[in-house]
Amino acid sequence: MTQLSKHFTLAEMTVTTSGLANNPNPQQLARLTATAQAMEPVRALLAAPIRVNSGFRSAAVNKAVGGKPTSAHAQGYAVDFVCPAFGDPMTICRAIVASGIKFDQLIMEKNRWVHLSFDPRMRQQVLSWWGGPYKSGLVSK
Repeated sequence: MTQLSKHFTLAEMTVTTSGLANNPNPQQLARLTATAQAMEPVRALLAAPIRVNSGFRSAAVNKAVGGKPTSAHAQGYAVDFVCPAFGDPMTICRAIVASGIKFDQLIMEKNRWVHLSFDPRMRQQVLSWWGGPYKSGLVSK
């Protein structure tokens, strides 16, 4: 088992149900490792295990799940996750925003999961998505 950081393994950061190969190249692996390390303060904040739904996505996996070619997942910068022991995704997002943790993009997606990316732009962009256009900030449906 390859550990990328204290709490995150390569296997969980490349999980896919697509049945397709999902192996990062060396550059993507370096980014994914940095992303796993950037998730450690989030793990500490939530003080409970995080379940990764989607981390890195190979080009084939990204296409199969309908991701944009420019997706932060395809570059190794993003993680979609839940933390049921802490609360629902909206509660998690509010805690992350209030914590001051640095990120590029935080998206509360349909209150089903949290998308968090660590692209080097580090825009601190906060969005909500309910299936239509993205809304700025953490907003309810």
